[in-house]
Amino acid sequence: MTISSPRDFLLSLYQTAVDAVSADKCLPAFLPTPPTNGRTIVIGAGKAAAAMARTVEQHWQGELSGLVVTRYGHGAPCDNIEVIEAAHPVPDAAGQLAAQRILHMVQGLSADDLVLCLISGGGSALLALPAEGITLEQKQAINKALLKSGAAIDEMNCVRKHLSAIKGGRLGLACAPARVVTLLISDVPGDDANIIASGPTLPDDSTCADALAILQKYAIAVPPNVIDHLQSGRGETPDSSDPRFARHTHHIIATAQHALDAAAYAAGVAGIKAHILSDGIEGEAKDIGVMHAAIARQIAQKGQPFQRPCVMLSGGETTVTVRGKGRGGRNAEFLLSLTIALDGQPGIYALACDTDGIDGSEDNAGAICEPDSLQRAAENHLYPKLMLENNDGYGFFSNLDNLIVSGPTRTNVNDFRAILIL
Repeated sequence: MTISSPRDFLLSLYQTAVDAVSADKCLPAFLPTPPTNGRTIVIGAGKAAAAMARTVEQHWQGELSGLVVTRYGHGAPCDNIEVIEAAHPVPDAAGQLAAQRILHMVQGLSADDLVLCLISGGGSALLALPAEGITLEQKQAINKALLKSGAAIDEMNCVRKHLSAIKGGRLGLACAPARVVTLLISDVPGDDANIIASGPTLPDDSTCADALAILQKYAIAVPPNVIDHLQSGRGETPDSSDPRFARHTHHIIATAQHALDAAAYAAGVAGIKAHILSDGIEGEAKDIGVMHAAIARQIAQKGQPFQRPCVMLSGGETTVTVRGKGRGGRNAEFLLSLTIALDGQPGIYALACDTDGIDGSEDNAGAICEPDSLQRAAENHLYPKLMLENNDGYGFFSNLDNLIVSGPTRTNVNDFRAILIL
């Protein structure tokens, strides 16, 4: 099988993966039955929240109202559900105000009412309401430190839950005694529902001791009042034994596996055998890049464990321990590491993008590398190993004109990687 443009082929796989986990494709089948007598209140948070809200409006039979919060630039037009935009990945006052309003909106509901909660990745930062005695500025500083530390998403969200007045099931309890249906687009490896956006409507079995251990593990300094909040137990979250969750249900409507399956099918249609390595790869992005490069070179040079031509697909959420001052998210970091490790191996092309269209906090979704990337880098007087040490994957691929800029996709199932071996 001959691919006339490896770049276009990889870009088409990325677009297919994103389309497969869009709200308009995944959400309608999970809509609950409208209440007979009560109201329907729609709330939500995340990078996909506005698109999910718009899809609900397009398919809902009956009246509804509500409020969702999404990242700046990720909004979508809605008629009856208000959309507020706020900051991500570090929360701001707009997210705090949105959280306060959502919490107020679900007060005083009856058992006849329905709360439809729309949750997707990014909701932790967007739904920012610090616990009593903790300031937004303190949460911002802790959030920044966690993002730079290399902590995994479940670790970050554990800390966030225990410093919040709305996460870790607290929003869900505020809805009682109404029926609550939570629909989630998963951005976490393993698709654990109560980790997604720190599970605002779902019970949480983690503890303040867990949160303290994570802060200690990554040597994150926090103010005395935060330590006291955790040590005193005031930050404990409601767990699964709480009877107020009895009328709550949830459904994960889109995952990384869905995106990978769609891309694998599209590759097969094009005549290229696809191999899904995993939908839940975690670890340092640069280390995962070296690992993927080793497998790709084994295929190219020895036909093991797969025969070429083929494409390797993987998902999950890598992390970056930031030590440099360069620009670049985890996908650019992964791809720069992979490019160095491939060392110009002929016939290997790779793409790494975030399915939300934003790699970290940059304006690109990710990047693409080609067999001549290192040669062109040398011609442009770039030093890839030094740039990797400086966490400057964005700068490397920008100079090669190999950034992928898709704009916000309004969905989010985390990293998407595709490595084509011809």
